[in-house]
Amino acid sequence: MGDWLETYRGTVFRWEVDHNDHFTVAYYFARIADAAAALLADLGLGPEDTRTVDCFVRYQRELRVGDLMHVESGVIEAETGALRLGHKLVDSGAAALCTTVEQRVRVPAALPAAVARRIDLRRIAWDGPARERRPRPAGSAGFRDSARDTVKPAELDVSGAAGLSHYVHRFSAANGHAIAAFGMTPAYMREQRRGFSTFEFQLEVGAPLRAGDLLRVRSALTHVGNSSLRLLHVMTREPAGEVVASLEQSGVHFDQEARRPAPLPPALRERALALQISA
Repeated sequence: MGDWLETYRGTVFRWEVDHNDHFTVAYYFARIADAAAALLADLGLGPEDTRTVDCFVRYQRELRVGDLMHVESGVIEAETGALRLGHKLVDSGAAALCTTVEQRVRVPAALPAAVARRIDLRRIAWDGPARERRPRPAGSAGFRDSARDTVKPAELDVSGAAGLSHYVHRFSAANGHAIAAFGMTPAYMREQRRGFSTFEFQLEVGAPLRAGDLLRVRSALTHVGNSSLRLLHVMTREPAGEVVASLEQSGVHFDQEARRPAPLPPALRERALALQISA
């Protein structure tokens, strides 16, 4: 096996924390985009050669404003036309693992011999958590509108398409509308010092987004536990309704004082269960 490559080093800026006072999930994806670009460049691949189609992310430890971080990356697996990259985001100050990311990237089916040799040198022994593939609803019954807007020119990255973080910003907004539907409103969370804290993403990305694209997100609750919640968000390009991305988001009802999961109040849980849909 090869050596891990450091692909990012930086900090959490004040404007990157959310109402839970921790690092916003969309900005993790900005760091992962930097890390992937650095790893792919080391392999001899550029943005014109690659496109992310899938990410499995497990958030294990929160980052707060001012925390220092770095990312180490490598190649988990290579197949014809795709690479599976592994990233570990580390709290540099505490030397503690915060987040693991498995990222599947499309690449040309025929790679130059020099690139193939670099891939072999960057192969790593991946020890991230196992991914659970869960059944998903077949139709749209039970989904509700949760976000709608337009892709802005400022959202485009060096490839000319919208960066991954901008997909996630939209899904975060969609999550807010989806949980407000059963009572986890901003007012409730401010008054009760509660929040929604994500611990897992399963993101799938289809066709690239371009400036001017009209987007719609619809969301549904697919699991309601004691404190845990799982939502499925589906993003479409309008007016055609083409699915361009989806996100399965798992998280918990979060005590902002204790910094740990808290049981859903019975009234909220009852309302959430009434909205839950089955696969």
